[in-house]
Amino acid sequence: MSKSIEAFRTIAEVADELGVPKHVLRFWEVKFPQIRPMKRGGGRRYYRPEDLELLKGIRALLHAEAYTIKGVQKILREQGVEQVKQEGREPVAADGGKKKKGQAPVARPASNSETAAVVVPTAKRGGRAAEPVARMAGRPSGIQISAEAKARISAVVAELEACRQLLSAVPAPRDQSRTDGRSRAGR
Repeated sequence: MSKSIEAFRTIAEVADELGVPKHVLRFWEVKFPQIRPMKRGGGRRYYRPEDLELLKGIRALLHAEAYTIKGVQKILREQGVEQVKQEGREPVAADGGKKKKGQAPVARPASNSETAAVVVPTAKRGGRAAEPVARMAGRPSGIQISAEAKARISAVVAELEACRQLLSAVPAPRDQSRTDGRSRAGR
């Protein structure tokens, strides 16, 4: 049985519809104060249709458009909730890019370093290593990557490989504690 469009949805229903885990929705609630599901007894969340629209827009920006959390926060701050909701309504083109319907385009991040943090998560957070990129690449996500994005990723990987080769050719640094020829114990 399918719910009506105006019906409230549970976190499990929203997670299934968006194709993201429930913990991601709870995380987005922390990062985006504009998401305000109604909470009932025991903390059970019920999402309104407006919440679902906003979540679709946030998912589109984060996943399909490769924005960072900070990038989406900036769009919400500068262009408003309706612009983000509109991003969720836009159909995705075959090449992964959005088909625009004459509205003003969403401002892209000023630097590619913000986007690179999304593409290559290598930093440790909270004592745990981030998920390896190889596992992420093999995950079926339904997200289309444009040819331009693939080319940029390939260029970054090639540059990293070149850096690795340069670093492997550099000899290891010597111990600098004995610069005058005497050991520390003999002093």
